[in-house]
Amino acid sequence: MTDPSDHDLPGDDDFAEMLRRMLGGQGGIDPEQLQQLSAMGIDPAMMQNIMRQMQAAMAGDDGDESLDWSAAKTQALHIANRDGLGISAGARTEFDQAFALASLWLSEVTTIAELAQTPQPITRGQWVEATLPVWQELAEPVATSISDALMAALESQTPEEMRSAIQGAGRLMRRVGGALFAGQLGAVIGRLSLEVVSGGDVGIPLMPTGEAAILPQNFADFGRDLEIEEDQLALVLATRELAHARLFRHAKWLRLHVISQVTDFARGVHVDTDALEELASRFDPSAPEELKAAIESGALLPQRSEAQVAALTRLENLLATIEGWVDVVTADATARVPSADRIAEAVRRRRAVGGPGEQAMASLVGLELRPRRLREAAAMWRAVTDAVGPAVRDRLWDYPDLIPTAEDIDDPAALVARLQASERGEEPERDAFDDALAALLDEEAAADEPSGTERDSSAGDGEDGPEDPRPV
Repeated sequence: MTDPSDHDLPGDDDFAEMLRRMLGGQGGIDPEQLQQLSAMGIDPAMMQNIMRQMQAAMAGDDGDESLDWSAAKTQALHIANRDGLGISAGARTEFDQAFALASLWLSEVTTIAELAQTPQPITRGQWVEATLPVWQELAEPVATSISDALMAALESQTPEEMRSAIQGAGRLMRRVGGALFAGQLGAVIGRLSLEVVSGGDVGIPLMPTGEAAILPQNFADFGRDLEIEEDQLALVLATRELAHARLFRHAKWLRLHVISQVTDFARGVHVDTDALEELASRFDPSAPEELKAAIESGALLPQRSEAQVAALTRLENLLATIEGWVDVVTADATARVPSADRIAEAVRRRRAVGGPGEQAMASLVGLELRPRRLREAAAMWRAVTDAVGPAVRDRLWDYPDLIPTAEDIDDPAALVARLQASERGEEPERDAFDDALAALLDEEAAADEPSGTERDSSAGDGEDGPEDPRPV
């Protein structure tokens, strides 16, 4: 780090005055002060950017501590739109036709109704606009944790003589910390927009309910090394996307179910303040690579708790159950496509090694969205389809308590047996839960019954008892 004795540096009073001006929104730093900051090893452009964010934060409502996500949107759109590519008329026609045929094929193999809205090809920028609200919802718990930890670390590292300069700036530092995280989120979403092929590509419901889309700009990259005809690839991917969108439109509770499980995990994430403070104690503004690497690698996020591990397991099973159904329905609908099996295997391989959504969420909240049990879940749905048909299979999505569990993925035969028995009108076999519930209800009924003495007393002693209501 630069030795202050080698330069004509601002004194504590001058630096404190600069901070006061920034915190108070009193204009910019003059060129001479910028030169002094440069001599200290601080990037003047970075300082000006931080100053603008801080002044914007100060301009807001004093009582509003919500995170400002505008930086995320700006950064994401900058990356998504940097090549300026749109959608050609030929590509739009190709995918419109693929969606139309895929919709007809899907209606032959599933009872879940088609979408009310017409699916369409979209640009990377349109994908950012459509999915950003969900990314914000998923990332906000961690953004809050990071911004609070940053405030605490800065306060602990601020010299005593400088604390008066930042007195009362706690709310501001939270918002600035949130803005820094939002910028990182925007960069991740922007890079993600260069890779995703469809709205349901990352497994979680990012698109608005009932909407399906494909990104032609990324479609060619996905199929470049597969040596498969583009029309076949478009048909299979359009079918997968429609199946995913139809499922979430049909099971309206499913979207909230998935997102709530992700946010349950994210709320358990807490920044390792000891690691952050230790990093801040040796931080060199002229070489910020260490801090950048720590944020990107997740080094500031502690090991998962037992509750987080359990939440992650539940989420993995749920995502595998969803994608397993999509796999089976897509395979049945595209049986006419010669390369359908090869395309399906390419999709599974891409998801198994950790698709773009996994890297995005892992860098933000330490969460990997990898459906580790996808093949087992698909095998379960295949067994159900073969045994009881699409109609019975699809009814399992009608209510949350009907969807297959992790135990059903482990033992599809037991699930098939229950469904077949139900179709025959037989009562389902009692299990441990049924026995426990019956015992609990029996206990409550016994507690509500009057005692023997009370029953005798209420019956009377003969002469004073109630008259016999029967006619003589």
